[in-house]
Amino acid sequence: MRAAIFQSASHNMTAEQRLTRLRQAIEDQDVDAVVCPELFMGGYNVGDKSLELAEPVDGPFGEKIAAMARATRTAVVYGYPERDGDQCFNSAACVDETGSIIANHRKLLLPPGFETGLFEQGSGLTVFELNGVTCAILICYDAEFPETVRAACLAGAQMVFVPTALSENWPSVAHQLMPTRAFENGTWLLYANHAGSENGLNYLGASCIVAPDGSDAARAGKDEQLLSAEIDVAQVSKARQRLPYLKEVPKVPGFSQR
Repeated sequence: MRAAIFQSASHNMTAEQRLTRLRQAIEDQDVDAVVCPELFMGGYNVGDKSLELAEPVDGPFGEKIAAMARATRTAVVYGYPERDGDQCFNSAACVDETGSIIANHRKLLLPPGFETGLFEQGSGLTVFELNGVTCAILICYDAEFPETVRAACLAGAQMVFVPTALSENWPSVAHQLMPTRAFENGTWLLYANHAGSENGLNYLGASCIVAPDGSDAARAGKDEQLLSAEIDVAQVSKARQRLPYLKEVPKVPGFSQR
């Protein structure tokens, strides 16, 4: 599978304009799957506007993503504000190349800041099959905890999609922490960030596709771009056989693997 990240700078654009930018980027390259940033649908640093834009996973924006996926034969992972009755979640869905919704993840951990009080917390892992590869979705802060990525990989994930909204204040997350998560779990990890500025928030960019040995297969700069890499699933088993971190439990008093 050839997988890609759309590092989007489509702030102050409508959902329709964002889709147009995404489709143009996809059509310029031949990829099987593309990952978009956290809350891609309407923007991340937009406050209560997320509540106004929120819709069910199969809402109007989801239907347009599905149509684009079918037309381009490309699976799409994208962040959006999900409406479920009176509740709103920071979510990310995966639509396969046929336009079918095959996964929907609700952010498990809300960082200090505006997200707390705006969104409800999700619960449970999101693990699914895409093109014969076992995948998981985690959103931004979710993946900064070793336990979440480890749990996803123990559940079978060979590739972890991480839509994010990382500011320039936290470069170590993109440059050190995400490669570490990939390395310590022997997994492919696709970290999809925004580019540019949004309502005073300057994004780092630095989206990356990290191989199971912790090395960059592709790394973005600060500007909008589509970056891609060939995903060799055989590297997952090779990495896990060489360093069986997922099988080992440190013999430390009070420590247990869950």
